[in-house]
Amino acid sequence: MSFSLPESLREYIDQRVQSGGYGNTSEYLLELIRNDQRTEAARRFRLLIADGLESGDGRPLSEKVLSEAGQEQ
Repeated sequence: MSFSLPESLREYIDQRVQSGGYGNTSEYLLELIRNDQRTEAARRFRLLIADGLESGDGRPLSEKVLSEAGQEQ
């Protein structure tokens, strides 16, 4: 993968690498991407919880409920 960055961003990344304990630019960018993945996963989880809470009254978990849930798609 190849991309261009403005000089100001390159300088910022270089400073973060030098002062942030990253071995190189790739390590820094990988950490940013991993943080973004965690943030997105947490956002999706919150949305799923909200959907579940808004879906109505709960019911006890049973083999029948699990079976029915597996058939919904």
